[in-house]
Amino acid sequence: MPIIKVDDADIAYTDTGAPPDRADAETVVFGHGLLFGGWMFREQIATLRARYRCVTIDWRGQGDTPPAARGYDMDTLTADAIAVLRALDLPPVHWVGLSMGGFVGQRIAARHGELLRSLTLLDTSSGAEEADKISEYKRLALAMRIIGPTPILGKVRPHMFGPRFLDDPANAPLLDEWATRLRRLDRAATRKAVLGVADRLSVDDEIASITVPTQVIVGTDDIATPPARSDHLAATIPGAHLHRIPDCGHSSTVEQPEAVTALLREFLAGTENSETHQE
Repeated sequence: MPIIKVDDADIAYTDTGAPPDRADAETVVFGHGLLFGGWMFREQIATLRARYRCVTIDWRGQGDTPPAARGYDMDTLTADAIAVLRALDLPPVHWVGLSMGGFVGQRIAARHGELLRSLTLLDTSSGAEEADKISEYKRLALAMRIIGPTPILGKVRPHMFGPRFLDDPANAPLLDEWATRLRRLDRAATRKAVLGVADRLSVDDEIASITVPTQVIVGTDDIATPPARSDHLAATIPGAHLHRIPDCGHSSTVEQPEAVTALLREFLAGTENSETHQE
């Protein structure tokens, strides 16, 4: 996986390049959720790469990005993302972010809107973490650091996936893949990533300034970032459109890949060649 050096961190990314018959294709950049990597968008990329250049970014200590000594907070990850966009000479791009990727996407859109053509926010929030979840996440993060993820997978899975997905035996291979990838991650880095999410600051006072076309997508069974948080995003970001996906938890791109891909295709087609925000 290629690497871009950003200050004290090596950031891994993937890049499909432009489709063979579309040298001037627009670019879609994907930012993944906590305890995943860019691979969580592979079903969407398999379809979209025929029309768009598709790029994924792995956050510090997750996916294929190695651990960094520091910088797991959302503002640093936002700076990492912007550095990758500029290093690859990508802007303006369509940003698709799930959970953590959505935290980053909101910050880019509010502070550097000229870098984006559009914004898709999946299963994410503009607010700080809910108080009752902070202590739980920190306990899980400590346990993951000390004993590893395997003994606590039963507690982590319901946060990451909806009940319908977990109950379907056909999804066992994907759940096993997710667990295997999680076990490969550096434990200390995983803990820092979880703390970065748990301790994140609110950007509620910034998102009303977002002017790029925005769609908000959420699974109806998402308990990590409940649908009410997506309702707030859609009501606060000017012109944002809200979509709820039934029988879907937090990891919508892998739980309901066809539904997410269909929403992306329609939205991106409607925002191609859109004017970008200028300061």
